[in-house]
Amino acid sequence: MANEEKFTEVRHRQVATNGITMHVAEQGDPSGPPVLLLHGFPELWLSWRHQMAALAANGFRAIAPDLRGYGDTDVPADPAAYTIFHIVGDLIGLLDQLELSRVFVVGHDWGANVAWHLCLFRPDRVRALVNMGVPYFPRHPSVKPTERFKAFGEGFYITQFQEAGRAETSFAKYDVLTVLKKVFSIKMDNLSAPPGMEIMDFLEAPTSNPEWISEDELQYFSEKFQKNGFTGPLNYYRNMDLSWALMAPWQGAKIQVPTKFILGNKDIGCISFGTSMYIKSGGLKAIVPNLEVVTIDGHHFIQQEKAEEVTSEILSYFSSLC
Repeated sequence: MANEEKFTEVRHRQVATNGITMHVAEQGDPSGPPVLLLHGFPELWLSWRHQMAALAANGFRAIAPDLRGYGDTDVPADPAAYTIFHIVGDLIGLLDQLELSRVFVVGHDWGANVAWHLCLFRPDRVRALVNMGVPYFPRHPSVKPTERFKAFGEGFYITQFQEAGRAETSFAKYDVLTVLKKVFSIKMDNLSAPPGMEIMDFLEAPTSNPEWISEDELQYFSEKFQKNGFTGPLNYYRNMDLSWALMAPWQGAKIQVPTKFILGNKDIGCISFGTSMYIKSGGLKAIVPNLEVVTIDGHHFIQQEKAEEVTSEILSYFSSLC
């Protein structure tokens, strides 16, 4: 009984990997099937609190790092140290340090993008994937990501994030807690500000917290971003073109890892830019052949907003493959 109780607790450690020190939260029996959970922007390991507890209760070992630049993980000063290769490299190093040859993987938002590339680069290390928020898009052979984003106007959030210091200056007009509340409460149809306006000024400041996060949880997020700022996380966006250039050897490659994609029917990332049609018309399955798509009634931060439903989908999928 004592061991069972011990495994219900969240354990924290610092792991040396790929030239940085990474903070990792774990929950569950260390001998259980490992599940690597990858958070998005602007989040932390805590975004997976509901899934970690449920995975642990069902015999899995949940492993949720703060990704490079986030939380209690190192924040490299070099802006070019945030390519997709750096981030996937961190995870391979983490798995090596934990002596895990293969893991189940779950990703959301930027964590989903990282998970796609982990599967693309090192399918030998991934048993199966559950992703949400961001589908995999094939690399365009000649057009850089930032060139494609120009079609959405100067107010598009990723375009505004490209210039070093611009978003940081805009964010700094508000306290960190307000920035997080603005982002966590997004329910608009697109992420483009009107001409002459910064995206953070355009986002509405909610009068109350989202129902799916407590004040204490918000304070935890706020304290971590107050400590390190947003530059590290924003550097992920600023390295999109560099990552694209380095990805040329994988042009046309498919992701063969068994995958379940969870689509939130009100997720801004999936209802905008034709993304939902791309998924539903078979575009995603063409490059991720072993794909199952599940639609859940929810918004972007769906693993927190609809925690029980998302957790059920993860558990059913991974349990069927154990």
